[in-house]
Amino acid sequence: MTTYKKNSISLTGAVGLGTGVMISAGIFALLGQVADLSGSWFPLMFILGGIVTGFSAYSYIKLSQEYPSAGGIGMFLVKAYGKGTAAATASLLMAFSMVINQSLVARTFGTYTLQLFGDDPHDFWIPLLGVGLLAFAFLVNLSGNAFIQSFTSIFSLIKIFGLSLFAIAALSVVGFSFAPASGGQSDISITWQSCMASIALTVLAFKGFTTITNSGSEIKHPKRNIGKAIFISILISLIVYLLLAWAVSSNLGIEQILKAKDYALAEAARPALGEGGVWLTVGIAMIATVTGIIASVFAVSRMLAMLTDMKLIPHRHFGMPGSIQKHTLVYTIVIAMALTIVFDLSRIASMGAILYLVMDMMIHWGVYHKLKGKVEARRGIVLGALVLDGAVLAAFCYVKILTDSHIVWISALVILLILAGEKKYLQKSLQKS
Repeated sequence: MTTYKKNSISLTGAVGLGTGVMISAGIFALLGQVADLSGSWFPLMFILGGIVTGFSAYSYIKLSQEYPSAGGIGMFLVKAYGKGTAAATASLLMAFSMVINQSLVARTFGTYTLQLFGDDPHDFWIPLLGVGLLAFAFLVNLSGNAFIQSFTSIFSLIKIFGLSLFAIAALSVVGFSFAPASGGQSDISITWQSCMASIALTVLAFKGFTTITNSGSEIKHPKRNIGKAIFISILISLIVYLLLAWAVSSNLGIEQILKAKDYALAEAARPALGEGGVWLTVGIAMIATVTGIIASVFAVSRMLAMLTDMKLIPHRHFGMPGSIQKHTLVYTIVIAMALTIVFDLSRIASMGAILYLVMDMMIHWGVYHKLKGKVEARRGIVLGALVLDGAVLAAFCYVKILTDSHIVWISALVILLILAGEKKYLQKSLQKS
């Protein structure tokens, strides 16, 4: 059985876990991709993404207050859909989206680190550095809750302070003009559909708040502190995102942002603060990605362990010693390493957004319909979250089918394989029992 330590995570620690995941891939990896879809409007997209996330967070807060659990989202889905294929499939979609996020963060670490070594570094270093970061995250996660929350909380404060300082310094160079990025040929192809699609990526930037729900029973006074931690984490992340988006927008043109899409923040530091600014930005990026990986691995390994304990997913020890939680930690890291090697940043982000939004809609439907009368929630807000998710997902898939259809079909195939695999596994489990 997996063991969890009640009251082992403070409110500050929970906020550290949430912001640790959010302020990593969120701004470093996704800013350029959001600009690619929305042009000079990209800072506004983070505001809209924050609004969509706020609606979504409402459902999670209400579920956490009613069912605080270390299994978090997995437990919520079981409460809504029962111990069956729907709950198991949606839970694995969430777990996979979190693992995908880890590979996104890992490649971001490699991409930004290489900015210190001049132009045109060999591409193989990006996945190699990412794999190294994941190995480090594995070792840290063996250390236990107390060390993890202290590590992520301290370094989350450092990166928030550092990024805010960078943004303010970059904005001061242009006289705090908050000017939109100068247009280019890229703005001609921007449509309302592509702007809607970009919101899906900003939602991905905020999804780290779910890390808090996955540690529910371990947080002190969970019914009070989970909601507070989620609200504080989203608010802090939104402020940092907006400062950085405007700093980049005011210092670079759209064409420059798109050229440096995977490392736009470092590129914005050059005209604003010179090479010293680049070193500062890369240093903060390294801290941010390290804390993001550690917090995400912490959450997903616990979620998978809970699903294993509930006999919703198969599990094999493969001769490994220790608890199930340690085994799921190994599986999490191995899958994240494989994705880091195989996919580039854009496709990793796209798949993560699709899987997450599908799971998110199932959470809202569960609260709105399945748990009606059991979870005290304003149905209008929950329905609003469901509609917003659906609209954003539809726009994102539409745009991706036009520009990179392979990733949409791969995502659909992953969903179908998980669904079929879970159905077969649960049928066999039922026959054995």
